[in-house]
Amino acid sequence: MYKNFKNIEKVVYGRGAFDQLDAILEVKRTLNDRFMVFIVDEYFKGKSLEKRIPLNQEDVIFFENIDEHEPTTWQVDRIRDAVKQQKGLPSGVIGIGGGSIMDIAKALSLMMTNEGSSSLYQGLNLVKKPGVYHLGVPTTAGTGAECSMTAVLTGPEKKLGLKCDWTVFNQVILDPDLTATVPRNQWFYTGMDCYIHCIESESGIFYNEFSKAYGEQALKLCREVFTGEKSGQHPENNEKLMVASLFGGLSLTYSEVGACHAFSYGLSFVFGMRHGYANCIAFNHLKEFYGDAVEEFREMVRYHRIDLPQQLSHSWTEEEIGKMADVAYKLPHMWTHALGHDWEKKLTRKDIMDIYRRM
Repeated sequence: MYKNFKNIEKVVYGRGAFDQLDAILEVKRTLNDRFMVFIVDEYFKGKSLEKRIPLNQEDVIFFENIDEHEPTTWQVDRIRDAVKQQKGLPSGVIGIGGGSIMDIAKALSLMMTNEGSSSLYQGLNLVKKPGVYHLGVPTTAGTGAECSMTAVLTGPEKKLGLKCDWTVFNQVILDPDLTATVPRNQWFYTGMDCYIHCIESESGIFYNEFSKAYGEQALKLCREVFTGEKSGQHPENNEKLMVASLFGGLSLTYSEVGACHAFSYGLSFVFGMRHGYANCIAFNHLKEFYGDAVEEFREMVRYHRIDLPQQLSHSWTEEEIGKMADVAYKLPHMWTHALGHDWEKKLTRKDIMDIYRRM
């Protein structure tokens, strides 16, 4: 497998790097209709970070609530239509928040220049035109959305990403100080997203030396952050996890995600579970795919006293389990990585339903 790899064009890293945002945007403000669109996690509304956003008079800002559901195609379409009707074509889109905000910003950039609903572009290389300039400022660490060529959205029929070279951010600002206020459970779940990326990347047929170089370092940093006496949520580890998130995302970009993400997509589509949380629910029950890594994960859950729910399936209907299985089964690129090109001979829809019943 050969991939013509598209990376982020520019990266600023370091404590206080957020203060460079104004200068970075200044040279882009002459593009198109000369205004910026800021997509910001609603969590920061009224907090100190809001006052630091370099908002010009002509700019537009949307505070999006991403606590109740994963990013949706409807959400992206709503913002796109509002901006184009009221202001025109922006100079750029800036996302400030966690992985969900990163995905909304990436998708919004593309939809500014492509017609119709974003649900039409869920898949590989379906986007027809490059989007507008877009910049990401992650405030959580672990999802890898800051470097991914995928903007994952839940649509009316499926959860799947808008995936192409144009999805990748033009610029990323990595400021570890911005992750200091992340609640403990969210810190753990998003951090585990990075850990799981690394395990999935190395556990399938598309793993290679390029992926290994990024993945091994990301996994090393994850273990430093989540295991041992020096583990926990403090400034030094915030820096490590932010770098791990970037490297883990790059590792899976040149490899692939696998079974855990397939199960996670089903959980998110049917129940609206946040991505990192859904990954943790699924990974905890996939020892046949990931072996000792599942035991290591369980030890990290115990060490950090994370209350990871058990026996959720007792309240699920067979119809809900069937819907999740349909979503998961229709992700052949993930199953191919996990089980090989003959994966359909090794895994049935019934097998997937049985695994959901364990959760």
